[in-house]
Amino acid sequence: SRHPLIGVPAAWWGVMSSGKLRFLTLVKPVLCVLPEVSQPERKIPFKEKILWTSITLFIFLVCCQIPLYGIKTNKSSDPFYWMRVILASNRGTLMELGISPIVTSSLVMQLLAGSKIIDVDQSIKEDRALFSGAQKLFGMLITIGEAVAYVISGMYGDVRELGAGNAILIILQLFVAGVIVIILDELLQKGYGLGSGISLFIATNICETIVWKSLSPTTINTGRGTEFEGAVIALFHLLITRNDKIRALKEAFMRQNLPNLTNLLATVVVFVFVIYFQGFRVDLPVKYRSQRGMQGTYPIKLFYTSNMPIILQTALVSNLYFLSQLLFKRYPGNFIVRLIGVWQDGEGGPATSSPVAGLAYYISPPNNLTEVTDDPLHALIYFTFILVSCALFSKTWIEVSGSSAKDVAKQLRDQNMVMKGHRDSSLAHELNRYIPTAAAFGGMCIGALTVIADFMGAIGSGTGILLAVTTIYQYFETFVKEGGTDSAMSVFF
Repeated sequence: SRHPLIGVPAAWWGVMSSGKLRFLTLVKPVLCVLPEVSQPERKIPFKEKILWTSITLFIFLVCCQIPLYGIKTNKSSDPFYWMRVILASNRGTLMELGISPIVTSSLVMQLLAGSKIIDVDQSIKEDRALFSGAQKLFGMLITIGEAVAYVISGMYGDVRELGAGNAILIILQLFVAGVIVIILDELLQKGYGLGSGISLFIATNICETIVWKSLSPTTINTGRGTEFEGAVIALFHLLITRNDKIRALKEAFMRQNLPNLTNLLATVVVFVFVIYFQGFRVDLPVKYRSQRGMQGTYPIKLFYTSNMPIILQTALVSNLYFLSQLLFKRYPGNFIVRLIGVWQDGEGGPATSSPVAGLAYYISPPNNLTEVTDDPLHALIYFTFILVSCALFSKTWIEVSGSSAKDVAKQLRDQNMVMKGHRDSSLAHELNRYIPTAAAFGGMCIGALTVIADFMGAIGSGTGILLAVTTIYQYFETFVKEGGTDSAMSVFF
């Protein structure tokens, strides 16, 4: 459409009349060249959604096993060692970057929109499409940036040894894999599959880690003799081979540097707690304006924003880790670099290095209760950081994702629904009493559960378990919603 007086396209007229050029308008010309999954033209049957979700997961798992071509070494320092499970990444494969670029772009765009640096109205369809496109473009740029940084930092060997051809080839492989992740995520989010690609990939990686560390048949020589890596297999092995059964049982529960039964039990306890808290909600009574007697409820859950706060917080920490380790490797004596983080090689060499001082150390989780008692200040700072960051991300996310009180009020009005006992005009005000509180408090609860899981030494880290449980619960809810548990589960039988 055009402005009636001047003949300028209406979108540009709105931009010029406001006196400033909108960022999203600058992105518009680029959208036509970005890879995109089109909206489904029909309702996708549930069995077909299951199929597309399975294909998406299969492609991801295959990419996790295909090694990068052209790398010289895989034993250099690994900035994402502690975060790989959560970032759904696998060292030295096409999934080296995992979901890091797409989550980082989501984090940055959310912060820009939340702080009003980018002018976006989520109620306008065109703005939503432009915002999504800008997020995708930014994700692709971050993929290239991270790929270049990985190669230049020497993660795959000295750049001079690699040669220009190999270096460009590695960057190209990582970029293509990053684009595949973005497209797979978009495929599910557009309605062809179930849930989101990000949550699915994270949950798969974490569940794989938990199963492996529980049942791994790999043997390791610890100095006390050969032991199995898997906690459950180690229990039976110790009980069979040791004469002192009480000591063998104690070692199975308390052994250091390898998964033990205490870690496994802590994981189960956290699973149960998270599922229990998922049921906490407030049901607001609503009714139809046009149909008398038709009533229902609008549920506001405690975990209103689900696992999104912890995903965004993970993205923030992982990028800080990457920057800190990169700087410390180049300038280990610099005062500011040491303030950001001091790193030390672990038992597995540079590939398992961890922060021992600086900001990176204080926002990294203590691995068990012993570390908490040894350095209570570290535990306190970590606890505060997780709670505050999760609450803030949760509150910001509801504004950006279209789930704020104003957005929910509009959705209810569009369905001709009002809150029972309240006027239509006060609907947003009433919802505002519950939604921001549920978002902030729910984010803090997610953060607190994460910290408790970390302190207890749960397998796969507290953050990872929270992400896995909330994702699995979301899929269970989706199955029930698609026509009842029996009919949904019948897809598999």
